[in-house]
Amino acid sequence: MPLSITALEDTKVDHDDLVFLEEHPLQAGAAGVRDVWRIMIVDDDEDVHSTTTFALGNLDMQHRPLEFVHAYSAGQAREMLEHETDIAVILLDVVMEQEDAGLHLVRHIREALRMADVRIILRTGQPGYAPEIDAIRDYDINDYKTKSELTRIKLFTTVTAAIRSYQQIRAINTSRRGLGKIVRASTELMALHGVQNFAAGVLAQAADILAVKPNGMLCVLECPDARNEELSIMAAAGSFRRLGGTRLATQDYPRASCAMQRALAERRNIHDPLFVALYFAGKASRDFVAFLELERPVGEIDERLLEVFCSNVAVGLDNVELVTHLHNAAFYDQLSKLPNRTRLVEILDATLEGPARDEATLSLVDLDHFAETNDALGHQFGDALLVAVAARLQSRLGQQLTVARIGGDIFSVLGSAAQVNPDNILALFATPFSIDGQDVQLSATLGLVRLAEHDGSGADALKDADIALKRAKSQQRAGHFYFSRGMGVEIRERVRMMHALRTGFSTKELFVVYQPQVDLSTRRAVGCEALLRWQTADGKFISPDRFIPIAEYSGLIIELGEWVLRGACEELVRLRAAGHIDLTMSVNVSQVQFRHPCFLAVLRRALEETQAPPEFIELEITESMAMEEPDVLIKLLAQLKQTGVSIAIDDFGTGFSSLSYLQRLQVDRLKIDRAFVTEITGSARGSSIAEMVIQLGRNLGLSVVAEGVEDERQAQILQALGCPMAQGFLFARPLTAPDLYNWLAGDALVSVG
Repeated sequence: MPLSITALEDTKVDHDDLVFLEEHPLQAGAAGVRDVWRIMIVDDDEDVHSTTTFALGNLDMQHRPLEFVHAYSAGQAREMLEHETDIAVILLDVVMEQEDAGLHLVRHIREALRMADVRIILRTGQPGYAPEIDAIRDYDINDYKTKSELTRIKLFTTVTAAIRSYQQIRAINTSRRGLGKIVRASTELMALHGVQNFAAGVLAQAADILAVKPNGMLCVLECPDARNEELSIMAAAGSFRRLGGTRLATQDYPRASCAMQRALAERRNIHDPLFVALYFAGKASRDFVAFLELERPVGEIDERLLEVFCSNVAVGLDNVELVTHLHNAAFYDQLSKLPNRTRLVEILDATLEGPARDEATLSLVDLDHFAETNDALGHQFGDALLVAVAARLQSRLGQQLTVARIGGDIFSVLGSAAQVNPDNILALFATPFSIDGQDVQLSATLGLVRLAEHDGSGADALKDADIALKRAKSQQRAGHFYFSRGMGVEIRERVRMMHALRTGFSTKELFVVYQPQVDLSTRRAVGCEALLRWQTADGKFISPDRFIPIAEYSGLIIELGEWVLRGACEELVRLRAAGHIDLTMSVNVSQVQFRHPCFLAVLRRALEETQAPPEFIELEITESMAMEEPDVLIKLLAQLKQTGVSIAIDDFGTGFSSLSYLQRLQVDRLKIDRAFVTEITGSARGSSIAEMVIQLGRNLGLSVVAEGVEDERQAQILQALGCPMAQGFLFARPLTAPDLYNWLAGDALVSVG
């Protein structure tokens, strides 16, 4: 949160402190009242806590210092609030454990804990999650701010207003006078959309507090320093109704004009037996004032109730335009002016509940390679291109459909199956887009879901379309894919396995085995490959082909990979201590792990802390990894080689390597994929590919090892072709560490009988 740490500017003396309702105002130190204002900060970002306390820590508000209470999650805040009863203000982040964790906490505070007095100020760094007006009403939120707008002065102003409101409401609650009307009025006002509606609501609520019919007007003075300027009438009621939206003519309504000018000049409410002029202190050079005719004089309690009401309304009048703006920001994309993801989900929910569901189709439209265009031509050009795409989608597919932009370069189209037709949508991109005189050719990939086949909410339908989009992108760009129930089952199974894998790792169900690598001439061990295995609690083995992709998808592979690497280094040190000083330890490295920015540091730390000799450590990467962004990989491999480890390319021959890149990669070994070893004796092609890999290794000065050798005939042919090393079931299956030592104790000689 970008809080300013500069000193507060000198401000004019504030003459509009709130007035307590009880006859004997609460004093600092009185029974049940603490000498500090307690502010709870609920945010999962520690920097927000430190910057907030730094900005406000040395300031007094209403003649009391502040005391801060810190919670770093909604769950922690719930626990703390069970025994914290005198919190004045809660500064609450919207998005924490979940996207709506802050809103759920608000409901818990108000309904379960019944804390009606505490003032709750929502803060967010993600305006797209801003709640709509109805949500503010339902959750009883007192203010809403984006973190970017909260400079130190604005934070001080916001918290001061909240403390004043809290102080007054506590006083009202203590005296038990008028609280119901004040709370109801504030809540109902917050539910109103637009400045004019809010202003009209202020008149109605003020009249309700006084138990009179609304007969008056609410005006704004744009420039408070120019007191003679005519007032603009924002709302009018009763006999003044026809004046709404005009300027107040002083000569026509001298009593009202004089009363309101006096309230503005003296910055306070003016009471008369026949009328009341209410003053609302505004911000941004805007002061507000209301005039109401009375049917009877206002009593002392009513006067004090109006003071409270005006204090609350002053904040509301300033913020109503911001709230309206946030409402638009929450539901509409600011660039394209199309509905955003949140609004689309609402539209989907309504469609799913209506008759249009049977014919409706939802399509996500993902622009292919838009990021490259954006980077090459600039973000301003990219924004113009997105606007052009939005316009074409809206204008070319026909009426009665919804086009939305749900984020980045992804749009959605919702309508009948005839309109939301993949051929029609993709055809829109056949014609280039003309931006600033430059033609740009785009293509798109679609993910579609038929709502008639969908069971669930609008949010679920959007997720299903996203699943279909990912499937389409994995198959080919500029194509499309329809969601099916089977895909949903597949995703759920992936999620289930992801959770099981995390649990299995934490409960030590995963372990490392070692498969020896032998010299084909001597049949003695020259190394071993560390392999990860998973055996569940019920004894079932899960294939690495199933759980490794899940680990990569979830990011768990980073932690898993580091654990395997460190364990392999430690095992190498133990092997050397047992006398096996010539063995090389090979460790597989996944693409996700290898390209992680901390991988080099992880490798160096593992070597240093285990004292494993790097010249006996070999990292295996796949051929497809080697050929993806080879220029980047060349630099990374050069850094890895500086640590002293060697590099092998696993499954060689299954990809499409460039020989020029292969020479520049500085690898040390090629591993012949088991599929080509099997072909030596089981295919008409025989040993052709294996022979080519062996010859290539010889020409490039690289060592070669064959994987998956299962019979003696394969071993003899490989040896005859000049392959120096091999591994496979013929020599040994993957072994646990104790079994590996027993195998090595037998001189590592492999029976050939």
